[in-house]
Amino acid sequence: MKSAKSIFAPAVFLAATLLAPYTSNASDLVVPPALKEKGSIIVAIESTYPPMAYRNPKTNERLGFNVDLVTAMAQKMGIEVKWEELSFEQLATALEVGRVDLVGTAISDLPSRREKMTFVDYLRTGAQPFTTVANAQKLKTSADLCGLTVGAPSSTNYFPATKAWNEKNCVGTGKAAMTVNGTQGATAARLDLKQGRLDAAVLGPEYVSHLMRDEPDTYVLVGDPLIETLFGLAVSKKDPAMRDAVAGAVTSLIKDGTYMSLLKKYGLERQAMAEVKIDAGQ
Repeated sequence: MKSAKSIFAPAVFLAATLLAPYTSNASDLVVPPALKEKGSIIVAIESTYPPMAYRNPKTNERLGFNVDLVTAMAQKMGIEVKWEELSFEQLATALEVGRVDLVGTAISDLPSRREKMTFVDYLRTGAQPFTTVANAQKLKTSADLCGLTVGAPSSTNYFPATKAWNEKNCVGTGKAAMTVNGTQGATAARLDLKQGRLDAAVLGPEYVSHLMRDEPDTYVLVGDPLIETLFGLAVSKKDPAMRDAVAGAVTSLIKDGTYMSLLKKYGLERQAMAEVKIDAGQ
């Protein structure tokens, strides 16, 4: 079985790495005076997506890479974090109306989301197919998915991305079409896969990494991600000073090694970015 660390081969995400880095004065880490005076940053978080942000089932403590990253970012700024627990659907509105200063949830930086938000991109992600060990011999590459039943959460961009991939790479090449099922979230996709209702599922590589660590010798990857994008910390487009402060703080964490240390803690080091980017997701 492949380890969680093998999720991304060196060639994967080549297009993302070729994107020009943000080159403003963000690395100078200038904290906006109003934020410094307030002494805290209000951060929206949705704690249902391990290993990015989730609750310890025994203690209800909030955990995850994003939680640790934002906490370290605030320390660089010399301020404290005030978390605002929201549903995913509430995040954009809360930022727009000024209820929060930052969206700290793992949210993909997509062009469609940039009308009112700007993103400090900090992690590579995508739509990763995976299956169970029992299916490992027949599913080795993404092309092997053609003609099979594949599931993805219907509320995420993984679902339309999987359907689009099917049209181009299965139907478009004369192969048998996938049956693409929309599931009620990541947990449902995993359950359907384990119970044999799906031949494979498509989720974020960070979540697949978490599953592979949580349930060893249960899952295997199927090829490379179907699409590639970036996770970003979202700030109101009306507040470029806040965006630059966040970018500067994360840049500092990359430079001093904190960023990579946190990635290794959660098995995400293969998704690392060498430097932050602004609004670079595709």
